[in-house]
Amino acid sequence: MKKPAPKFTTQPEPESLTPEAAREEHERLAAEICKHDAAYYREDAPLISDADYDTLRRRYEAIEAAFPELANTQTISKRVGAAPSEKFAKVQHAVPMLSLGNIFDIGEVEEFVARVRRFLGLAADKPLAFTAEPKIDGLSCALRYEAGAFVRAATRGDGFEGEDVTVNVRTINEIPHRLHGKHIPDVLEVRGEIYMKRDEFAELNARQAAEGDKVFANPRNAAAGSLRQLDPSITAKRPLHFFAYTWGEASALPAETQKGMIEAFKSFGLPVNPLTVLCHTAEDLAAHYRSIEEQRASLPYDIDGVVYKVNDLALQARLGFVSRSPRWAVAHKFPAEQATTILRDIEIQVGRTGALTPVAKLEPVTVGGVVVSNATLHNEDEIARKDIRIGDTVIVQRAGDVIPQIVAVIEEKRPAHSRKYEFPQVCPACGSAAVREVDEKGEADAVRRCTGGLICPAQAVERLKHFASRNAMDIEGLGDKQIEFFYEKGLVRSPAEIFTLQQRDEAPGNLQRIRNFEGYGETSVRNLFAAIDARREIPLNRFIFALGIRHVGETNARRLARHFGTFDALRNAARAAAKGDEEARADIDHIEGIGDVVAEAVIEFFGEAHNEEALDALVQHVTPQAMEAVKQDSPVAGKTVVFTGALERMTREEAKAMAERLGAKVSGSVSKKTDLVVAGPGAGSKLANAEKFGVEVISEDEWFVRVGA
Repeated sequence: MKKPAPKFTTQPEPESLTPEAAREEHERLAAEICKHDAAYYREDAPLISDADYDTLRRRYEAIEAAFPELANTQTISKRVGAAPSEKFAKVQHAVPMLSLGNIFDIGEVEEFVARVRRFLGLAADKPLAFTAEPKIDGLSCALRYEAGAFVRAATRGDGFEGEDVTVNVRTINEIPHRLHGKHIPDVLEVRGEIYMKRDEFAELNARQAAEGDKVFANPRNAAAGSLRQLDPSITAKRPLHFFAYTWGEASALPAETQKGMIEAFKSFGLPVNPLTVLCHTAEDLAAHYRSIEEQRASLPYDIDGVVYKVNDLALQARLGFVSRSPRWAVAHKFPAEQATTILRDIEIQVGRTGALTPVAKLEPVTVGGVVVSNATLHNEDEIARKDIRIGDTVIVQRAGDVIPQIVAVIEEKRPAHSRKYEFPQVCPACGSAAVREVDEKGEADAVRRCTGGLICPAQAVERLKHFASRNAMDIEGLGDKQIEFFYEKGLVRSPAEIFTLQQRDEAPGNLQRIRNFEGYGETSVRNLFAAIDARREIPLNRFIFALGIRHVGETNARRLARHFGTFDALRNAARAAAKGDEEARADIDHIEGIGDVVAEAVIEFFGEAHNEEALDALVQHVTPQAMEAVKQDSPVAGKTVVFTGALERMTREEAKAMAERLGAKVSGSVSKKTDLVVAGPGAGSKLANAEKFGVEVISEDEWFVRVGA
């Protein structure tokens, strides 16, 4: 008789977390996701499996759904891939290469279809078709054709800027150097997946091992590593393949549907997946998913799910995009994979906010083709609830989010003399007391936090790393290792000291010149100082994000920058609000997408005296530059717009998306700073406030005339 699978518990439901616990886990997951994005997309060396990655991201998004105020505080849910490698020339994508949202069970298929109908305002009986295609586990690539001739290939990169891999892609036999057939657009950027078949992957690894070269973890890594060789002759020897499934920039489209575009690609001579089908209901989609899942093991290539797309391109255009993914498409991922291993140790990591996070150090184990040696333990309550102990045999799962998790302990394999794990009461980085805050209801925070504050080296160093990081100040040559080194040497202990580093280094009598340290020389030091000087002027949104204000990620930094225009305007408004100015507080509160929690964090940051002193020191060396509007030639660019009443030609979400594309700021309330109110039938108090403040009011039809749509 088959032994039943062990029953195990999962981590706490997001709804059961306290707000502070949710914020801490949200922030921790964001850091993990960024780390693994870089490892996967840029280094071709993932630290965890795709399923683990999906699990982390799914947990991250579930927390955002349970705590909507967090949905606008971080950018991970809006970010795609990782910044391109410095090894290759960079290519700016004319149309961003975004990612797909994920779903994981059949019930979510129905919700996806229903969500599309709601957005479009389609009745349940109105026909709506979708394509369904296997989700290839490979490397995304964009192929640009001009007048039918192949001219350039680029990787996804961070979605906006990729790597030029043209020379290497030319070696892939399946990719035509010239398209053939009728109705080929003058400009056509074909996007798809470069992959390696499983049998060819096994043969490649056998050759690599025999020659003493690198052995790849799975076909996806092998394909990515092969494509990103600096020597194209190596790529030419690797068995790479390509499936085309979408497009970027195009001077014209040869079809009006997704399925029609795939058929056009095939007629042009591009390889397309023959398992792509047309479906008309959620039931059809689910049935095709089950069919593909059954075929999965027999397919010659790796897949990790099925992708559903709205078939009508006009409807795709209406649906548009949200965050990092289109509203009109979703990836239905296959279930998580699990493995059993031994927990060798529990390591406590201290984040830049002082949070103590436990990480399981595992006996390395392969889960779904990826070697896993670390797993999240979330917090001390989770460890206690599952009674996880060092030495235990545990079940590790990869499912959807970035980092693997321990889902169960196999108690019958527990060592005889094991002891319950005791979470440390002091910070391992500075020795200060580590406490769990208690809220007004007497409930303890799920996260234990170091009380060392500014004296804790873990926090200080992490703050500096964040400040200099790629998505913040982006100081070339001042990465994590360099920050740690300069901090240890006492050369950089605050953001402002980064910009006085050269002056202090070149001061007469200085015996600790950077060029004298191992790994540095005249050229590298000169390059570092030049990189620092290049950031003395920085876009305002980057500067705000770099400050590390709690709950202000890249998206909210952009919202604040666009709303206030200058750093002084933001700073003055926040300082005034901190002193009790209700109008200033309302100005921040009413920014679309900025909730009470974020607004309070901004106000508290600028209201703190020690932050003020640090900012005064910093702005002596850095000048934040105003952001440009999204579309400078739009008649509503830079204006604050409010939509109210029942809109008849577009949904509220479509209206907001349209206004933001045109460079307008969309607000949820009317004030004397509002420029325009678009009112539909049933407009109430907002219309009254518009009349009170003398704000221009127009109808929905007049809005379309105004913006030229």
